[in-house]
Amino acid sequence: MGTDRVKKVCIIGASGKLGRYMVGQALERGYEVVGVCRERSVQKLAAFEGRMTVVPGPTNDPEVIRRAVAGCDGVLTVLVPWGVRQYASGTAQAVLDHAPPGARLVFSCGWHITRDGEDRYSRMFTMGVRIAAVLGRLVRAVEIDDQVEACRRVFASDTRWTVVRGSSLEEGQSQGLPVWSRHVGDPVLASNLTRRVDFALFMVAALTDDTLVQQAPAIVGCRTPSALAHAGGLHKHA
Repeated sequence: MGTDRVKKVCIIGASGKLGRYMVGQALERGYEVVGVCRERSVQKLAAFEGRMTVVPGPTNDPEVIRRAVAGCDGVLTVLVPWGVRQYASGTAQAVLDHAPPGARLVFSCGWHITRDGEDRYSRMFTMGVRIAAVLGRLVRAVEIDDQVEACRRVFASDTRWTVVRGSSLEEGQSQGLPVWSRHVGDPVLASNLTRRVDFALFMVAALTDDTLVQQAPAIVGCRTPSALAHAGGLHKHA
């Protein structure tokens, strides 16, 4: 898909840190931007007032999503594992059901999501995910299993999707477009660190990268030691 075919973009989860970076970058590219966020978070988008349309409401509400994605060429969705009410899977399903036919759908999640079971995780990483899942259920704040279910539904769909799997994130100035590999455990990803602003950059760039259609790239910062050490075999956008 060429850049000229993307004119209007919906960003679901626009008020979060990743979402706000995506809004800014989409506006810089000249896209018309519609953002979806919970009503109490609308004020976080004040910096973009007058430059975007905001649709307030729960992102797992099919009617909210239907209104927001109407006429959009691309949809960027932050799949957050919030609560214990199938928030992530409900959001993903609403996007799959209501995005216009042929729209480019890009979803964000973490490395713990696997598409084909061929990812290789360290013992420490696996233990961290298990602990987070247990603690999240105990305090009814996080539902990692539901994020897994959300991605399962995306993988099973015949839409033009990409699931971007993020490493550990840090704040800081952009270092450029992250590099990616198809499987966690590949040497290029060993540093496990990406600037959040660059995660957003990858999400927005994926809208116009046909090589990522129906792919689940795992990303890492392009200036990290592992990316620099394995520069010969890494993937970059054109």
